[in-house]
Amino acid sequence: MSEKVALVTGAAGFIGSHLSERLIGEGWRVRGVDCFTNYYDPALKERNLGGLRRAPRFDLSRLDLRTTELAPFLVGVDCVWHLAAQAGVRASWGAEFQTYSSINIEATQRVLEAAVEARTARVVYASSSSVYGDAPEFPADEKSVPAPISPYGVTKLAGEHLMALYQRAYGLPTISLRYFTVYGPRQRPDMGFHKFLRAIYEGRPLPIFGDGTQTRDFTFIADAIEANFLAERGGVPGRAYNVSGGSRLELNEVLDVLAEVTGRPVVRENLPMQKGDPANTGGSAARAREELGFIPRTDLRTGLSAQAAWMQRYLEGAAE
Repeated sequence: MSEKVALVTGAAGFIGSHLSERLIGEGWRVRGVDCFTNYYDPALKERNLGGLRRAPRFDLSRLDLRTTELAPFLVGVDCVWHLAAQAGVRASWGAEFQTYSSINIEATQRVLEAAVEARTARVVYASSSSVYGDAPEFPADEKSVPAPISPYGVTKLAGEHLMALYQRAYGLPTISLRYFTVYGPRQRPDMGFHKFLRAIYEGRPLPIFGDGTQTRDFTFIADAIEANFLAERGGVPGRAYNVSGGSRLELNEVLDVLAEVTGRPVVRENLPMQKGDPANTGGSAARAREELGFIPRTDLRTGLSAQAAWMQRYLEGAAE
């Protein structure tokens, strides 16, 4: 059997680096691309690539999906995992929206055009639970009408629509995965658990937006990667699937878990709620279980213990 080839956009990021490692471990050759935007310190992305740089079946190209001729990168590719995006709900307002629309919508359309030209077997797209906004029911399933409440959520929903459109118009097999708060080692520094753990180990108060009663559905990175891997082999083309870990808790409860796994006190600094942040998120993974075979395996305490251990190594300056 010939070696399968993947293109992973955003390969140096949190999810992209983990996915690239999993694919290589499964025998794939990975073409990674990343433009190392300054949304957060590019040095952290360089650190994420520590193990991948030693892998003979991994190649990285620094390029901007908005301007580079993409067709040559898709020649012979069996599956594209399109993870590259401008992330973050709170930063997507105002003048920054132009950046979000160009990276999350225009670049996605260019990837799809190149995939059609290359006759790529499948495109798996990283969407977000942000497309639901303040969903009227919990857990939200894929029949819930998307109603994003942030510009970021709008751009991710637009990407989903593009995926479905190219599936209908060209028969390009596409799958969209709606992530619910992915966490674990290498989590981006703008995300909650990264900020919380860093503050705990540095002895600083934790910035809490609101009173802590808001709920989130947390998904450990290994479970999110499993969903990506399964999406290459199954699922109904053109559909979206919730990738939710089933660990929906109030933020106040999560802070108690953080105190347990770190063995350190948690001091809270309550701040006003931010526009674009839903009061609650929670997703049903029933469709993903039935059609992809996705079953999350990692409970929150286990996952946070792994992230806490990683954070200690990161703060000590240890290599990935």
